[in-house]
Amino acid sequence: MDKIFKLKERGTDVKTEIIAGITTFMTMAYILVVNPLLLSPSGMDWGKVFSATAITSAIACAVMAFLANLPFALSAGMGLNAFFTYTVCLGMGHSWQFALTAIFVEGVIFLLLTLCNVREAIVNSIPENLKKAIGAGIGLFIAYIGLKNAGIVIGDPSNVSALSPSWHVGPALVCVIGLVITGILLAHKVKGAILIGIILTTIVGIFVPAGDGHVTTWGGGSWMPPAPYFCEFAFSEVSKNFFDFVIVMFTFLFVDMFDTVGTLIGCAGKSGLVREDGTIQNCKEALFADAVGTTVGAMLGTSTVTTFVESASGVSAGGRTGLTALTVAILFLVSLFLSPLFAAIPSAATSPALIIVGVLMVTPVKDIDFEDMTEAIPAFLTMIFMVCASSISDGIMFGILSYVVLKAFSGKMKQISAPTWVVFALFVAKIIVNALV
Repeated sequence: MDKIFKLKERGTDVKTEIIAGITTFMTMAYILVVNPLLLSPSGMDWGKVFSATAITSAIACAVMAFLANLPFALSAGMGLNAFFTYTVCLGMGHSWQFALTAIFVEGVIFLLLTLCNVREAIVNSIPENLKKAIGAGIGLFIAYIGLKNAGIVIGDPSNVSALSPSWHVGPALVCVIGLVITGILLAHKVKGAILIGIILTTIVGIFVPAGDGHVTTWGGGSWMPPAPYFCEFAFSEVSKNFFDFVIVMFTFLFVDMFDTVGTLIGCAGKSGLVREDGTIQNCKEALFADAVGTTVGAMLGTSTVTTFVESASGVSAGGRTGLTALTVAILFLVSLFLSPLFAAIPSAATSPALIIVGVLMVTPVKDIDFEDMTEAIPAFLTMIFMVCASSISDGIMFGILSYVVLKAFSGKMKQISAPTWVVFALFVAKIIVNALV
């Protein structure tokens, strides 16, 4: 193991890596249920999508483990699966095969861009203070997801997030109890505190009544997984709706690219895998794993695969190598045959872990230069838009746009690198395309 994953070199061991992998998987296992739920309204079979999600995630994580040797996990990205169903299929009236075709083409383009080092150049083009802001912003975003999943924070009639009046009962109460448990474990520096917190909170969730008076149950279902789809593409439909196809494919590509970039920067910074020059170790290989996952996912029948922000939970638990990702890959394969069990893990049990991870990830904010407004404003906008717009890519977009504009009109244009100008142009192009649609 040490020879394959360089455990001693990165100051870790097998036990720590496995615990980190289990922790990451436990915080992202919800995708096995949520992804089929989001894609099934498009006409896709729930069971087939479940199998596709598990198999694709396992393949992508294995590539990340052996090729990149990084502790990051991948699966179907949240947000783009909703875009798949509610915009492309139900909104624009296209078939789910049409959407899968767009994702497949996007994945192939990603593979080419990665092989040509274009995506790696984009990652390395992010200014240093914005990289810190991205890490902190992802931390805030993860914590916000945890609060929402548990029902502690809800949207009020004016569409502004507010404290739920039921934050002290049901699933929200389970999350609060779990937050206390996990916090105490961390305060005492208990190894595997986040994982232990998830397990103990799950047990609490069995006995605490939910808001409707029922208790959390384990659920049921067949233990034998159905076969996933295979290459269900619709190129004939693409030829009849080529402009729509380009818009859809571009949207998948753009959001996936910058979600992955943001996650890599944030998690790598927390795991100490950033070199002195600011570049990320094995970044190209990590992006390749993402591209392979997206391409394979489209072939098997699931939406765009991306590096998960929940990887931060495993990093916080000590994950430093690909053994963490390999552990996640194995657990995804095991989950194929334990679907009723994994489906029963309440979101209230993983929410405390996400909130705690937010605390651990927000620390880089203290190193941001807030004295220089051309650095402070872009950094702040990066963080605030990630949370308020519920989008990592939107946060990066507003951070880059404001960075370039402020530097350009403050006599500091020389501080803008050529790759940063390219990324700026990409975001401007995205705005123009969205305005024309």
